[in-house]
Amino acid sequence: MRSIIVVLTMFIFLVGTLPMYLVVWIIGRFNKHACASFSQKFVRFSFRILMWECGAKITLLGKENIPKDTAVLYVSNHRSYADTPLGYMTVGGLTGFIAKKEIKKFPILPLWMKNMTCLFLDRDDMRQGLKTILQAVENVKAGYSVFIMPEGTRNHEEEMLPFKEGSFKVAEKTECPIVPIAISNSDALYELHKPWIKKAKVVVHYGEPISTTNLSREDKKTLASRVQGVIAEMLKEDKALYIDTASASK
Repeated sequence: MRSIIVVLTMFIFLVGTLPMYLVVWIIGRFNKHACASFSQKFVRFSFRILMWECGAKITLLGKENIPKDTAVLYVSNHRSYADTPLGYMTVGGLTGFIAKKEIKKFPILPLWMKNMTCLFLDRDDMRQGLKTILQAVENVKAGYSVFIMPEGTRNHEEEMLPFKEGSFKVAEKTECPIVPIAISNSDALYELHKPWIKKAKVVVHYGEPISTTNLSREDKKTLASRVQGVIAEMLKEDKALYIDTASASK
């Protein structure tokens, strides 16, 4: 029953909100910031409903670590389809995700994503990938934060996949802070027992900002592994917050 309700909600969002999207699109022709702000508030509200229906019991840690006066680069591990909703429910300020280009095949959803300055990355085309990163740089300079998951794909193993270094160019070129995010147990909602959705306890942990000002050449070479190490420690720290629930659901 939970899975059916979630699918119906997604259908209503994708189809039923099209008239609202058209209104917001018109607003965006005159005021991009207002368009992004309204779109993010609406999408965040929709994701909250969706995660409630999924049975996600969310523990949020470290929200106070998000800088309030500047755009940042959010960097997160990636375990589940739920990671993007969880991100949008908890980030501070206007934020655009860098998503794989395949998302553009979904109906309606990419339209809302474009309103929120999201970008679509072609992982098979280096030239297009570079253009995406350069556009992300411009978005940060314009005051929009960027959210990346540099493992490149969903990973359900205990150890993270190596972080792709190219995404960190956004921080290197803008010297914006990097906010590490550890998302734990999100795949217990769906991926670990698909096609059914089951309730689960999820932890979203924002770490302390990592400065990228005046990085040396050596610092830039090790930036990706450094951030990944911080997230790995956060994941270990948070394990006790969901492990009993995860064990009981098996």
